[in-house]
Amino acid sequence: MTVPVVDPDLVELAASVFADATDDNLWDTLEQTGLARLAVAEDAGGSGGSLLDLAAVLVEAGAAAAWAPLAETDLACRLAATAGLEVPAGPLTFALDAPLSVDRDTVSGTLARVPWGRSAAAVVALGGGSVVVLDPATATVVEGTNVAEEPRDTLTWSSAAATVAAAPDGAAAEFALRAALSRSLLLAGAARGALTRAVGYAGEREQFGRPIGRFQAIQQQLALAAAEVAAGGAAAESAARVVVRDGITAPTAELAVAAAKVRTGQAATEVARVAHQVHGAIGFTREHDLRLTTTRLWAWRDEDGTDGDWAQRIGDLTLAAGADGLWPLVTA
Repeated sequence: MTVPVVDPDLVELAASVFADATDDNLWDTLEQTGLARLAVAEDAGGSGGSLLDLAAVLVEAGAAAAWAPLAETDLACRLAATAGLEVPAGPLTFALDAPLSVDRDTVSGTLARVPWGRSAAAVVALGGGSVVVLDPATATVVEGTNVAEEPRDTLTWSSAAATVAAAPDGAAAEFALRAALSRSLLLAGAARGALTRAVGYAGEREQFGRPIGRFQAIQQQLALAAAEVAAGGAAAESAARVVVRDGITAPTAELAVAAAKVRTGQAATEVARVAHQVHGAIGFTREHDLRLTTTRLWAWRDEDGTDGDWAQRIGDLTLAAGADGLWPLVTA
């Protein structure tokens, strides 16, 4: 199978949208350009793009610290589609392992740390063998955030009307992988964005009569960060390509996604450290835009599974493959 190539014009469009749009009008701009539901089928209200198209846009979104639930909307649409459910227009969010009590078309329960819960048009939740589409407007909302100040809200419904359907077999495992892949791509972009800011600052900030970027110690640190960005980006892109080639349920895809989440999480730690060291005290201030990428690196590395969770998954896959199956699994 030949894996398609992403159109560079799409990447350029995404970069320009994230650079020019403000937080207040970004979602409207994403909808107007067809990026909001890029990989959703056209008959479901999307643009009909590929997973690789979405992957490229998520990297750009991470690099720009875009204030929009792009990954969450895609995952919500995909999850609803697996159960034959429709979702409303607008930004969406989703929840896995949802502890909900479902009685026909009535739902009760609490979902914690829902991304963008307060502003979503709908929440698509998977739990108890059901896929449920819920209206956040009918929930009691306790607002919360992650360290990057992105909404992570607690939503509680009490006998609320909902659209409910049976979840397909394997949906929980599949969407845990899809969520981890999306988070890895966002992490890869955020790491690139933090490095870009650090390199730019090192070329502008002067000390002892020359830019600090000319000092060997700074160059070594930036080179280390660049290597981490390259490694994390390669792991995330490779995982997306393996998923396209083999399917999300293939063992090779599971291994690739797990490796990507671990590698981008490791890169997040190192790149954020170097970026703040290069910026010095100014980089730790709330007013400096470096925090937009580094706080996302710190937050996202622990979301949709930690490094430890996915490293354990790699170990489980290795043991399951056995001595004869490990090399074919890794090289496939």
